[in-house]
Amino acid sequence: KAIKELTEIDNPTMLGTAYNNLGLNYISLQQFDSAKTCFNQALAIALKTNDQHMEVNLYLNMGDVYIQQRDYASVKTYMEKALRISQKMNLYESEAIALKGLSFYFQYIKNYPLAKNYADSALALAFKYDFRNERQKLYTHLSNLSYSMQAIDDGQYYAIQSSLLGDSILNEAIQKNTLEIEKKYETERKEKQIIKLEAGQKAQQFLIRQKNTLNYILIGAAISLFLVTMLSYRNYQQKQKIQQQKITDLETQQQLTATEAVLKGEEQERTRLAKDLHDGLGGMLSGIKYSFNTMKGNLIMTQENAQAFERSMDMLDSSIKEMRRVAHNMMPEALVKFGLDTALKDFCNEINSTGVLRISYQSINVENVMIEQTTAITVYRIVQELINNTIKHAGASNAIVQLTKTDNTLSLTVEDDGKGFDKNILSFSKGIGWSNIQNRVDFLKAFLDVRTEKEKGTSVLVEIKL
Repeated sequence: KAIKELTEIDNPTMLGTAYNNLGLNYISLQQFDSAKTCFNQALAIALKTNDQHMEVNLYLNMGDVYIQQRDYASVKTYMEKALRISQKMNLYESEAIALKGLSFYFQYIKNYPLAKNYADSALALAFKYDFRNERQKLYTHLSNLSYSMQAIDDGQYYAIQSSLLGDSILNEAIQKNTLEIEKKYETERKEKQIIKLEAGQKAQQFLIRQKNTLNYILIGAAISLFLVTMLSYRNYQQKQKIQQQKITDLETQQQLTATEAVLKGEEQERTRLAKDLHDGLGGMLSGIKYSFNTMKGNLIMTQENAQAFERSMDMLDSSIKEMRRVAHNMMPEALVKFGLDTALKDFCNEINSTGVLRISYQSINVENVMIEQTTAITVYRIVQELINNTIKHAGASNAIVQLTKTDNTLSLTVEDDGKGFDKNILSFSKGIGWSNIQNRVDFLKAFLDVRTEKEKGTSVLVEIKL
């Protein structure tokens, strides 16, 4: 519709933009020939109008199409054009993308040193100008390139950096989107209630001033009227305190609502990503392993190639295990299928198997208790954060995780025999780990008690009303 109308009114700049946007949609639909047609239309307009910003953008988009079609000779042509214009106009993000595209080309023709050089140059630009999304993509590319170069340690390092940066970007996006939605639908209603209460306070203040003026005139004539005035003033103060408390409660509720939305959005995204990793990437990796095993039985290889083949199979097994570990950590299957008690038991056993910490898990009266899933997930995340803090900071050898249900109260205790710390630092701690624990405790409206002394370990108690 936009292309049709813009053609009729003869607006070439907007028409070029419309063709570019339509081409991007065709890429999403995997209709690459249609995408190239749109980009060529837009490129003709950019060249005619001498719009170099549009021109460099279209060269990058064409290069992306050819990357997905694995036509790397064409990739080189368009990325070199984009690089020349980007460097000339100081378009640093476009320059980084073009350098990455050229790295793809040289990786394809197995010129790995030159591919690494282009990728490192792109990464330097991404760091210098804080292009975080582009930096994550470069980490992933550098990981694949390192594996191609048999640099296994570098491949694993870049893969971990890509995962960590991706989680950070994702969490920030979830928090930003969730808070914007909450502000849109909740802030206006809360503000109206606060304004209404504040208006009531102002009306009462005006009324009391009138009463006080009259009392000052009549104070010498009637002690009884003075007493009535004092009682009225006391009543006003009490109402003012009640009004202020209502305002505070509303503001607190607004903050809790936003926190709840952020936590729920985060867990939903964790669940989706875990399922995509396990069902999608896990299935693909297992299929590749099966294909390689079948090929092995049908090929005659030299001893050197056979050793390289076995190393590749070991790397594939390690990748499958790491993918499953990440998916399990994002949303433990045992938590969804068998509940909180089983999930915590599995988590403690997994830590024990690593040897970094010995954890004794105890549960009392929770085996057959049905705990609402949001509460169960939140408690599980609290335990994760506490144990991670113990491993990172406490220098402990042993820890205890205890889950107990008494009447309608669920109690969680996590203790360690580490070096302890000064409890006062929690008041101004800016660490993400403790902030996550405090947010989840507030979300559950739970009681939190931390007891610690230097060289005497730490004990954390959380009590939740079910």
